[in-house]
Amino acid sequence: MHPAIILARVSTPEQEAGHSLEAQLANLETYAERKGLDVVQVFRIIESSTKGYRPEFERMIDFLKKQKQRHALIIDCVDRLQRSFTHTPVLNALMEKNILEIHFVREGNVIDKNANSMQKMMWNMGTVMAQSYTDQLSDNVRRSIKHKIGKGEWIAQAPLGYLNATDPATGRGIIVIDPQRAPLIQRLYNDYASGVYSMAELARKSGEWGLLTRKGQPLAIQTVANILSNPFYSGLMRIKGNLYPHAYPKLVEPRVFQACEERKRHAGMPQQAIRITRHPFLLRGLMTCATSGRKATCALQKKQYVYLMVRNPANQNKIIWVKEDAVIEQITDALQSFSMPQDLLTDVLDYIDKTDDQEKQLNKTTAKELQSEQTQLAQKLSRLTDLLIDGSIGKDMYEAKNKDLQLRKQEIESRLNQMEEPSKDSQDTLGNVITMLSKSAEMFASSKTDQKRQMLGFVFSNLQMEGPTLRYSLRKPFEVLQQVPHNPKWRPREDSNLRPAV
Repeated sequence: MHPAIILARVSTPEQEAGHSLEAQLANLETYAERKGLDVVQVFRIIESSTKGYRPEFERMIDFLKKQKQRHALIIDCVDRLQRSFTHTPVLNALMEKNILEIHFVREGNVIDKNANSMQKMMWNMGTVMAQSYTDQLSDNVRRSIKHKIGKGEWIAQAPLGYLNATDPATGRGIIVIDPQRAPLIQRLYNDYASGVYSMAELARKSGEWGLLTRKGQPLAIQTVANILSNPFYSGLMRIKGNLYPHAYPKLVEPRVFQACEERKRHAGMPQQAIRITRHPFLLRGLMTCATSGRKATCALQKKQYVYLMVRNPANQNKIIWVKEDAVIEQITDALQSFSMPQDLLTDVLDYIDKTDDQEKQLNKTTAKELQSEQTQLAQKLSRLTDLLIDGSIGKDMYEAKNKDLQLRKQEIESRLNQMEEPSKDSQDTLGNVITMLSKSAEMFASSKTDQKRQMLGFVFSNLQMEGPTLRYSLRKPFEVLQQVPHNPKWRPREDSNLRPAV
């Protein structure tokens, strides 16, 4: 009898569970018996025929290459063998060596080295149809994904802080807030935006808070960086480099996300890792060497004296050791520059109270304008849908216009949400900040290390050492407030030797 092998293939284990393999095998064995073929090997393959490397298929090819006489390959139909022409040259080469003949049972076609043009055309047409079917499936998947993106639906695993869930009403997949991790993700953003903590410190602190990966592991520095760079938390999903508004709750306000982005741009990415030490250095990770651009290293000498190591501006190959106390003294002088005479402090606080009503009125006017535009946007979106339904515009134009309108809608909602925050609280906060700043040097001196670090991150956006000299930039509005006590009509204090960073 003529030797033969049987190939039965399904694409997924789910198809196997439906007995598709068993049905194929029964049919192919019946064919072999009817044709008087001796089945010497059976290959049961569960793998897609569209992926690049097919290990089980290659195992069958290797088996055929080792044979010295012709074997019949019995298979149900062309698409069980191939859905592209990738393997056609290999199969043709085996047939040319008279090692292989292929029996396509369903099509009733047998191909060998002597096959005529009609038999070869039937094989090729079967391959074309199989590939066309695969291409159609891919097109459908792409259309489905595009449709989901247009509706603001995320098509992958939910980011940390969210959970994938199922809508009980529709049975469709949705994303919900993770009640355990979401508050910790918000804390991560707020702490990084404050400027007090580096990513290395936040990776360590997040473990202390209980923020772990889904596998229960502490966050690595790169994981923290990925979280702080993911716009999903602020309402936008990034897909292939493009941003689209999503339909899920935001964990982070866009202004907080932008503050983190600004800090990363200022600090540079990836950030220099900061070695964690037992000694709670006050300036660890907060001070940069202006000469080298790297974080200034803190070191403990004789178990009691803290020094900062920076590069010599005159010779970058040399290290300068600067006493931490000398740096703190310069920082204290900078904080002293906020000190105001009592009569000036009173006038400034009175001015804040007087401008409160003006700001409220301006907010009301702006909110009314935004709400009017919001109503117009809703009408435009409704008209846009009507135009799509009646065929006045195509789907591509609809999706492009809808994306623009949805982005503007989100911007308006974000601005309105910010304006809903009580203005009186912000005015009271500003008054408290000014009062606090007037006493900031005293508060700094009496605070604990962690509180001092928070104060430095709150006031300064950039702390640098140019050799032994402090250079700094202030956060808004502190650079303005610093100038108030130096106004000529308010008894200015003498300039210090500090040099603000340019």
